[in-house]
Amino acid sequence: MGNQVEKLTHLSYAEVPTADPNGYEPEDDGPRIGVSYIFSAEDDEQDDAVDGTDGDADGEGSRCERRDELECSLYYRDECIYERSARSIEAGTHAPENLLNRCEPGDLLEFVAAGKCPHWAVYVGDFQVVHLHGAEIKSSFLADAARGRTGRVVNDLYKFRALGPDAVVRNAVEQVGAKDRDLSWRNSECFAAWCRYGRREFKVGGEIRIGKQPYRMKLQLAEKRSHVLEFQSLEDLVVEKRRNDQIGRDAVIRELANHLNCAEEIARAHE
Repeated sequence: MGNQVEKLTHLSYAEVPTADPNGYEPEDDGPRIGVSYIFSAEDDEQDDAVDGTDGDADGEGSRCERRDELECSLYYRDECIYERSARSIEAGTHAPENLLNRCEPGDLLEFVAAGKCPHWAVYVGDFQVVHLHGAEIKSSFLADAARGRTGRVVNDLYKFRALGPDAVVRNAVEQVGAKDRDLSWRNSECFAAWCRYGRREFKVGGEIRIGKQPYRMKLQLAEKRSHVLEFQSLEDLVVEKRRNDQIGRDAVIRELANHLNCAEEIARAHE
């Protein structure tokens, strides 16, 4: 792969020729794979179909556990910039009417459902959120933006310094109505995160890809087993993380196992 950037129309490791150009394999974290691809646009913002299986079954509480999520950490060089731990996964999610009681203006919200990319939004007050949906920045009622999914406040996932609540709300509201070619964000997560942190790295083309891979995603596959992927930009890293969120923990582990087995076979064939 070297320093080349390839544009792909598929999103599966089984189809992607990923390999560490230096052949480096950390002893503790498992093999590290360099990924420098511009992935095809995700379709979560276009998909309104939700199966409704993540709601509160008994109607009494607001919590719904997400057991198929994968623990992961994102790094820029040696700095951790995002962490989804087992504790945050086990904290669960809440139905929209209960989530409203936990929101303050400027909060980031993540709506989740099995088999769907997470949908992110910025809570701006008065039951309203601003979010990227259907290739347009929209202002919606929180319950409408959830589209049947449960949600949670995710202010603490990214480790960047947040702007003040008023600035976050202003960033979001000023973009309402932007659509199509006027959009500077690839998905709802990048838009919401940009509103809160104001970092250009979340924007399309916010970083120049020059062949280096300063970003890493560490996937915690088991208690003492992890796997590391490398990326050229935060934008690419977020897209791949969201794809993993969509297909779920078990599918990611199977995919990586298939890829690594294939890589070992190829290496043996060239010995």
